[in-house]
Amino acid sequence: MKYWFPNVFKLDLFLLTTIRMKSAVFLFLVLFLNGVANIVTAAVPPTCPADVESDCANGSGEWEGEFFPGIPKIKYEGPSSKNHLAYKWYNAEEEILGKNMKDWMRFSVAFWHTFRGTGGDPFGAPTKIWPWEDGTDSLAMAKRRMRANFEFINKLGVDRWCFHDRDISPAGKTIKETNANLDAVVALAKELQGTKIRPLWGTAQLFHHPRFMHGAATSSELGVYAYSAAQVKKAMEVTHYLGGENYVFWGGREGYQSLLNTDMERELDHMARFFEAAVEYKKKIGFNGTLLIEPKPQEPTKHQYDWDAATATNFLRKYGLIDEFKLNIECNHATLSGHSCHHELETSRINGVLGNIDANTGDPQVGWDTDQFMMDVGEATSVMLTVIKNGGLAPGGFNFDAKLRRESTDVEDLFISHIAGMDTLARGLRNAAKLIEDGSLAELVRKRYQSFDSELGAQIEAGKTDFELLEKKAMEWGEPVVASAKQELAEMIFQAAL
Repeated sequence: MKYWFPNVFKLDLFLLTTIRMKSAVFLFLVLFLNGVANIVTAAVPPTCPADVESDCANGSGEWEGEFFPGIPKIKYEGPSSKNHLAYKWYNAEEEILGKNMKDWMRFSVAFWHTFRGTGGDPFGAPTKIWPWEDGTDSLAMAKRRMRANFEFINKLGVDRWCFHDRDISPAGKTIKETNANLDAVVALAKELQGTKIRPLWGTAQLFHHPRFMHGAATSSELGVYAYSAAQVKKAMEVTHYLGGENYVFWGGREGYQSLLNTDMERELDHMARFFEAAVEYKKKIGFNGTLLIEPKPQEPTKHQYDWDAATATNFLRKYGLIDEFKLNIECNHATLSGHSCHHELETSRINGVLGNIDANTGDPQVGWDTDQFMMDVGEATSVMLTVIKNGGLAPGGFNFDAKLRRESTDVEDLFISHIAGMDTLARGLRNAAKLIEDGSLAELVRKRYQSFDSELGAQIEAGKTDFELLEKKAMEWGEPVVASAKQELAEMIFQAAL
């Protein structure tokens, strides 16, 4: 026993020495790795969560962080992919009928629905506030939204966006202050978009503020007319500065509630003068973008003057503006006017005024403008048939003037909705190309009108016949034989392509 204690003591000393050596090595490794981490941190900016409570301010106090930290850059994975954050049908570089998909589509993100949408509706309060929102309409908040916008665009893999002036920057107490706010946000947007991204179009928001209760260009108040002109002038300037390809006019309150207190002729004349001034200023500042009018039948007014494509086209012809404007067709607006989107696009195409498409749709069981993402592959196929006939839309494109449903409140839903909308239109493009390459539908249509391929038919289409000649032929031929339209066969061929 007397020999046991000293041996134990020696063993304890050995273990203690060993532990101290290992601790020293461990401490050295911790310090070394911490130094490496500091070097890496200095080289790569820190990633901050999309939360206003995060300490993500830069030296100037402007908040900077990653708005979508869990979302990767969206890639094409093909129809068999189960990844809801990947494209199944939209393959940007894939060639379809001689053009890359991205050139047929020219997709654009709508700033107002994507970054200002709250889920509120006429019957309920907002249902969502994004983590980076602080509840204000300050200039700092506007810049933060702009940073979120470009992170979203880059991760989605598109290179265009659309905006209203008041959506991207707050109004001030005066026009001068309001313009200064807009300049500050636009300067940041110019920096963030770089050389690859640009606005598909810009526009002025001339319907929300109480001053526009009677309209803007059609207001009964001269002061409002002048204010509207000043606002459009500035919006056109910043659209031009950002490299925008188009400029849109949507007359949200350019119409009437009752004809009993409205001089419709005078209001239409005023609107025409307003558009003439816009054309003149566009040329003065060297803006080469296309001016677009967006038809809508009603809502918020009882009757808006740009009711549908045919009405808008007639207005442009009447006032000699047909060569200066094209139309921005919104599919949900087509529904409200009693037409299909396909009808409105074809009406625009055959009149030479198809300029751009607001890619959304409405619910046939709901009576208002619901601005849903287009998910119907059949509708998308019809849309793309017209786009292909038109040779594409450039310098226009497809703007997602669509918003999340009130019940969709996750940040990733912003990506899922756009991915689904892009995939739907990509499937529509593929289907339309299949129909064109197959030729069966075109042949059915050709056969339906083949009687006009005769000599007399050619004379009629050339405007070289009169009623006397036609009466003579009718008497000579007797009762005409009327062929079947083969509508069900046309629908069968169409559905088979889906």
